[in-house]
Amino acid sequence: MEIDQILDYIYKLPENSRMILKDQMEELVYPKNHILLKADKIEHHIYLIKSGIVRAFAPQEDHDITFWFGQEGETILSMRSYVENKKSYENIELLEDCVLFQLNIERLNQLYQSDIHIANWGRKLAEIELLKIESRMISNDLLSAKERYDLLMAESPTLIQRVPLKYIASYLGITPVSLSRIRKEK
Repeated sequence: MEIDQILDYIYKLPENSRMILKDQMEELVYPKNHILLKADKIEHHIYLIKSGIVRAFAPQEDHDITFWFGQEGETILSMRSYVENKKSYENIELLEDCVLFQLNIERLNQLYQSDIHIANWGRKLAEIELLKIESRMISNDLLSAKERYDLLMAESPTLIQRVPLKYIASYLGITPVSLSRIRKEK
């Protein structure tokens, strides 16, 4: 996915503001299994996914808990670092080779002060991320595991081919055996 498509998905910028924002970005390539963000560290960048898929997880004693997947067109950020400049909670692992656009948070905050259109882009970015969190919380509290699986497949149908099933099971809050049963019912 090209950078202009990603930026427009968040908020359509006037051409001058778009060029200013794009000038601050660096395109990076990382291999599968790379840990992009580490918990307990302040993250100084946000990333936009050009290609590839990633997961956010928290390591536990006997297994990881996966709580988010990101793919083409989505944003990778630690909200805690982005908003409060504090250590993040999550780790971000690349599940495929990825091409990312990197943007420095401090520089982005400077742009928010000097360009109202970029500030509005940042506001929309935060709103989109908030809605993702709200949707995840509501589905975890109100939907059964099967309904959560169906919703995930409706929203991201190719995920099942791109992500190891153990991570999907963790994301759904179920065991791999339970996920296998749900998939067999289809």
